[in-house]
Amino acid sequence: MAEVFKDQIIRLLKHGDYEPLKLSQLAKALGVGSDDFPQFKEAFNQLRQAGHVMIGARNLISLPALAGQIVGTFRANPRGFGFIVPREPNSHGDLFIPPDATGDAMTGDIVLAKVKRQGKRGGQMRYSGEIIDVLERARNRFVGTLMKHPEAWLVQPDGKSFIEPISVDDVGAKGAKEKDKVVVEILTYPTEKHLARGVIVEVLGRAGRYETEIQSIIRQYHLPGEFDADCIEQARQAAARFNPGKRGQRQDITDKVIITIDPPDAKDFDDAISIATDSDDHWVLGVHIADVSHFVTADSPLDAEGKARGNSVYLPGRTIPMLPEVLSNGICSLQPGQKRFAKSVYLTYDERGNILSRRFANSIIRSTQRLTYVQADGILKGRTEDAGPEVIELLKNMEKLSRAIEQRRRRNGMIHLDLPETELVFDKSGQVVDARPADDSYPHTIIEMFMVEANDAVASLLDRLNVPFMRRIHPEPDPLSMDNLARLVRGFGFTLPRKADRKVVQDLLAAVKGADCSFAVNLAVLRSFEKAQYAPLHVGHYALASTHYCHFTSPIRRYADLMVHRVLECYLQKGTTPKAQEQDVAEVGKHITFAEQKADDAENELRTVLVLQMLSKRIGEELDCVVSGLAGFGVFAQCRKFGVEGLVRLDDLGPDQWDYDTKTQCIVGARSGHTIRLGQAMKVHIVSVNVPARQLNVKPTEPVAKAPRQQEKSKGHRKKAKRTRRRRR
Repeated sequence: MAEVFKDQIIRLLKHGDYEPLKLSQLAKALGVGSDDFPQFKEAFNQLRQAGHVMIGARNLISLPALAGQIVGTFRANPRGFGFIVPREPNSHGDLFIPPDATGDAMTGDIVLAKVKRQGKRGGQMRYSGEIIDVLERARNRFVGTLMKHPEAWLVQPDGKSFIEPISVDDVGAKGAKEKDKVVVEILTYPTEKHLARGVIVEVLGRAGRYETEIQSIIRQYHLPGEFDADCIEQARQAAARFNPGKRGQRQDITDKVIITIDPPDAKDFDDAISIATDSDDHWVLGVHIADVSHFVTADSPLDAEGKARGNSVYLPGRTIPMLPEVLSNGICSLQPGQKRFAKSVYLTYDERGNILSRRFANSIIRSTQRLTYVQADGILKGRTEDAGPEVIELLKNMEKLSRAIEQRRRRNGMIHLDLPETELVFDKSGQVVDARPADDSYPHTIIEMFMVEANDAVASLLDRLNVPFMRRIHPEPDPLSMDNLARLVRGFGFTLPRKADRKVVQDLLAAVKGADCSFAVNLAVLRSFEKAQYAPLHVGHYALASTHYCHFTSPIRRYADLMVHRVLECYLQKGTTPKAQEQDVAEVGKHITFAEQKADDAENELRTVLVLQMLSKRIGEELDCVVSGLAGFGVFAQCRKFGVEGLVRLDDLGPDQWDYDTKTQCIVGARSGHTIRLGQAMKVHIVSVNVPARQLNVKPTEPVAKAPRQQEKSKGHRKKAKRTRRRRR
């Protein structure tokens, strides 16, 4: 718990709106109760001893002042300057690095910088820095597009991590051609006067082609490739040894009606559902999860590879699995008509969806039918020609139980965000040609509710056993983040109380449902939340209103779930205890949290690339957008249909002096008084697209503020002329 308190303290102190508090006030601001205060105080003392926080005059707590030198991560800006994110928190925050002081540092590098005072402004000391050493390079290989320059061959790197082109020699050695996508290795790093120099180590193919862009993202994010021979051999041996006839102590439920519901392109079916009633007419939900731990033993080659990968990666049109397909799409997949090993969670409910009892077992199942979400939705709406009566009855019972569970969880504070997703439409060549709203029919919610219930049940069991295990934690938002949320929604006419609990957030989301500001408010709520992560800490899951929570239901594609299965197996074997120590679990948790974020970033960037390629052929086309971000240099407008953000520069908003007001969180026209807020609808047309830089530039279809009428301008000029003549007299 001490680590949780440390994170909360540092986050609060780093917040831009933080005013120094005493220790008791700090605890109150973070919602620390009297029972937890001793642990909170110990966490604070550890931070103070390490020099991460300090107590100043009147016992007020703050971050330490900026030292003469700092170590941190450099982030470059396309305009030449950059910032250093310090490793150790300080009262100043990120350090500005002018264009002539960046040295040869590149984005992501760990650097040492000298801090310089620039004098006071607005009562606060201003600082800048000069990079004096690069301590650790983030990477030395980049993906980019080869271009012919009159004086040299250049590679323009993809993305925003490295902006300047790289000069390359001997392009013919790898057979590279102009406009090829290549991997380049840095030989000498950039200086103020010279570009970086590198050598092409791999040619990926013609830029713009689907397969080339896939490979580009894989290299850029260092995503895994093929499995090595040891992993493939272990998977093949496991498949060869699999004999469902030798079920051992497993419960045989192959005669039960059990179904899977997945997307149409899914191949790894790791969860299946059954429902029955007991002698008291209570619902008995069965959640049956592929028993991957039976085939992937701890510390084996497959286990080491699965841990390294952390999760499967789902890119548009491509899956990079965590486990070889002979397992993920074969003997571990709960395919219809096939006997498969599973771990089953049985949950008994009353008519209001309250859990009466829990039971866990190793089992052998046989899925009755595989349905897609669309098929399941059709059956629930009466299109039953493709399903037998037992499947139809099961689906109807699933819907009834799911709605009862959903209502109970919402009463308990579960928060559901309404952020619509889009689905890309590809042509035969792999190019994106359109997008459509992703299917969000109720069967998605049915499966989500049942999976959440199973995850919650397993975590509750393991908590009672008092053993270390991998939890899925989601800390509650800090008070200052909620203050910022309150300030933003005030602009839409909503008032939040000083302490906004889950019920307040639920009511806010319900109030904006269907309104023009719905997207902006839901996005603001999401941004006020902490990111969920994997750790053994007993924190709970804020958004799900769960005191105990873990991931158990997807062991084919998430290593965290496989770890939980192994701990559950110890319980099912009666008497054995897990070998893992909490520190070991914590280290793995950090790694797989990072792997998850990397997979999400790769997926989002590839989607952006494919959409921008399509939009680059539609210059001038109008897009229906909503304002999704504001900055001192422009407005970000997110396209409702395609999900990408475009930048509207302030000068393109219309003839006015535009300024970003951080207090009201809006862009204000000084002369017109016109305001632009988050969530505001805005129609724009495409001005330009820079695919390598992942940049879409747009302009409002109509100026937000129009020029003053000529008569008013003339009157203004006459008044100004009179004032000038008076001064001359």
